Amino acid sequence: MVADGATTVPVVEVGSILGAGREAVILHKGERYRLRVTANDKLILTK
Repeated sequence: MVADGATTVPVVEVGSILGAGREAVILHKGERYRLRVTANDKLILTK
């Protein structure tokens, strides 16, 4: 829930990031992070 006047947090469907695959690389301040779906269908973000 968002209080009046508060900034809303963007919501992104993970499929729009991963596409048909199970992992993606995300760049943050020149660093590469790997977002992947585990065998148990959970998300893991590693550097």
